[in-house]
Amino acid sequence: MTIANHSNLYKRSFCAALFCALMGSLMLGTCAIAAAADEAPDAFIKRLSVELQDVVKNDPALKSGDLQRTSAVVDTRIMPHLNFVRMTSSAVGPAWRTATPEQQTKLANEFKTLLIRTYAGALSQVTDITINVKPLRGSPDDNEVLVRSEIKGKGEPIELDYRLEKTPGNGSGWKIYNLNVLGVWLVETYRSQFSQEINAKGIDGLIATLVERNKANSKK
Repeated sequence: MTIANHSNLYKRSFCAALFCALMGSLMLGTCAIAAAADEAPDAFIKRLSVELQDVVKNDPALKSGDLQRTSAVVDTRIMPHLNFVRMTSSAVGPAWRTATPEQQTKLANEFKTLLIRTYAGALSQVTDITINVKPLRGSPDDNEVLVRSEIKGKGEPIELDYRLEKTPGNGSGWKIYNLNVLGVWLVETYRSQFSQEINAKGIDGLIATLVERNKANSKK
């Protein structure tokens, strides 16, 4: 399946809305970053999830899926909460290690754009869901954890899980590096698509494919 077909299939499901629920839940700025340094990971996810509905509800542009507004918010508010380099390198797989710094930067930028443009329109749905974060299993000393949650909206409840890592130093706290919707991990799903492109066309071929896909998405 191509990247384009995969994106369309994933978008048609409620999974797309849940990915944007993650985005919406992180639109809280530097105060959230500071608070996250002292929070347990499940409390971190729960607090952000509770606040996301008000964030979207009070911003008509986000609620309507405005691409320019969504992109700006992602750059200024969401990226500090994600280890996006880890997400991209994991999605690219072994070829990441042989990519030049310039290629790595292009891959990260195009992958980010792909996710934003694929799922921006689903933000309008996050006001109609409730999120239940399940109790965390593990040790307080763990530096990587799995936080499980359940989304309730129209239809059957949907499972949404987050993988987080604890980061030291300035900007410390929990950062998300993968998420799982209905048993499908986002990074691993894209890895299978990226691998096909890399095997056929190399790193530059994957970059070119992502660029073309993002151009196509921008015209919709």
